[in-house]
Amino acid sequence: MKRILFSLAIPALFTIVSCSKEKPVTSDTNEVTTTKDGSRFVLDTLNSNVEWKGYKVFKSENTSHFGTIKFESGDVTVKDGELESGKFVANMESLSSEDLKNDAEQLGKLNTHLKSADFFEVEKFPTSSFEITKVSSSSEGDYNTILDGNLTIKGITKPVQFKANVAVNGAEVSIATEPKDVMREDFGVKFQSPAANGVIKNEVTLQIRVKALEKK
Repeated sequence: MKRILFSLAIPALFTIVSCSKEKPVTSDTNEVTTTKDGSRFVLDTLNSNVEWKGYKVFKSENTSHFGTIKFESGDVTVKDGELESGKFVANMESLSSEDLKNDAEQLGKLNTHLKSADFFEVEKFPTSSFEITKVSSSSEGDYNTILDGNLTIKGITKPVQFKANVAVNGAEVSIATEPKDVMREDFGVKFQSPAANGVIKNEVTLQIRVKALEKK
């Protein structure tokens, strides 16, 4: 993949209902219809993350940066063997590019810029999160579940729907969402690099991967 630094900036998540230092600025949200009834499963933070990909000029593999964001906490509820509810809190300080991991200098510059006020203002908004508001069954391809929820980034909450593959296997729950485009400007991430350095696309692709273990 061609390594092009997006003028030291690339939109990212997103992975992803915020515990920011200020009261969230709530926009349109989904009504929460899920409950906490059932068995509680706690997020395995070592084996869960948000994968992000952002694009420059054209949405293609050779004009992108990609990386991960770690979760700091989260849980899901399972009722009668089915996913009932869940909430996942991402640690924005952990945001990092994967495609630049072999270039320490450029990686440091990019990660620092992403965490600055130009993008995610990590010092002010240290977390982002996704709260499931509705769980529906689906038979579309590899995805057996539709997850409606509220995504909060930088204190701004928007309704987002993910197709997901959900598996409940005894004491473990796994969730893998379909990659989904989210508009970064909807969440106040509006930085644009100089035209000479190429246009940063509004679309950011997010994918949530979660493993949760039953709370004994």
